[in-house]
Amino acid sequence: MRKRGLKRNKLTYPFVLKACSEAEALEEGRQVHGEIVKHGLDDDVYVDNNLVHFYGCCKKIMDAKKVFDEMCERTVVSWNVVITTCVENFCIEDALGYFVKMRDCGFDTDETTMVIMLSTCAELGFLSFGRLFHMQVIQRGLVLNFQLGTALVDMYAKSGDVLYASRVFERMKEKNVWTWSAMILGFAQHGYAKEALQLFKEMKKSSCIRPNYVTFLGVLCACSHVGLVDDGFRYFHEMEYVHGIKPVMVHYGAMVDILGRAGHLKDAYTFINNMPIEPDPVLWRTLLSACSVHNVNGSDEVGDEVRKRLLELEPRRSGNLVMVANMYAESGMWDRAANVRRFMRDGGLKKMAGESCFEFNGLIYRFFSGYDSQFHCNDIYPLLHTLILHMKMISLS
Repeated sequence: MRKRGLKRNKLTYPFVLKACSEAEALEEGRQVHGEIVKHGLDDDVYVDNNLVHFYGCCKKIMDAKKVFDEMCERTVVSWNVVITTCVENFCIEDALGYFVKMRDCGFDTDETTMVIMLSTCAELGFLSFGRLFHMQVIQRGLVLNFQLGTALVDMYAKSGDVLYASRVFERMKEKNVWTWSAMILGFAQHGYAKEALQLFKEMKKSSCIRPNYVTFLGVLCACSHVGLVDDGFRYFHEMEYVHGIKPVMVHYGAMVDILGRAGHLKDAYTFINNMPIEPDPVLWRTLLSACSVHNVNGSDEVGDEVRKRLLELEPRRSGNLVMVANMYAESGMWDRAANVRRFMRDGGLKKMAGESCFEFNGLIYRFFSGYDSQFHCNDIYPLLHTLILHMKMISLS
């Protein structure tokens, strides 16, 4: 097009930017951005929206924010794009900040905005924020369609309020496969295995709803929690041979978890070796964790093989090495444990500090293992000691 001397306009560049976004072609996209400025099209809201999306896809959040902050004109779509960009790049505080600015600037949030924010709360488990957004959905009179209803069910389920997730689910007049899957997975992940499997049976009675890969992930997760090994295999085969859904890595991982939790370590090892796709490190870590829990006949043999495979795939991942060292120590193999820790020390590998993040009374708190400069530490440690004491008393009673 350029070689032929054809003029580019505001409809040309968004498609080119979308191609750069899909390919994460940062340098090419920046060249396109330069040409946009050269032709004076950087004040077009449609072009700018795609620029924000492009930089977000390339993980250049500061460039995405700069484009947005310098926009001459914004629409609701513009705000949704920048909020989505922040969420996808794990800049949650920025996303919340833009949401507040959006309201302050007089823009009414739409269904898309609410779905984005509810999905963010779901991933982070921010129940209070999620309830706040739900309240705004009600106040705005937004229609509880498939997307919005599913986002609410998913948020409540992932944030631990499974009962309210179920209430929202029951109140929805229309549900699609994603709604059912979100509820099934929510039940399964919080230990309500029977409820998850019962809901799956009800779902299959509907002639217009067919399960998808997420549905079966929830079903397999439910089987894992209650030790239903045979049922797990039955659902696994039903997924592929009845519903035509080819298993992917997460489904194989769920089966390994089912076998591992039930103590069937050799069967899990055989299952992994017979997979039609190459197992990833997550599967080996899942089985290795099961080996450390279950001291059954053959567990040492399986554990040795799993350790070998895992360290072949990720020889310098500190988490793997810590797990291996701990397993050696628990088995009384102190020399081997010391060798692994020496290897970590000599190679400059450090154990990543544990981190927890939670929301309370509208504020987000983050804690790091070994980091005791929090101003509430003087109150926290005595409370922990008291809890530990109570736990010991209960265990002795």
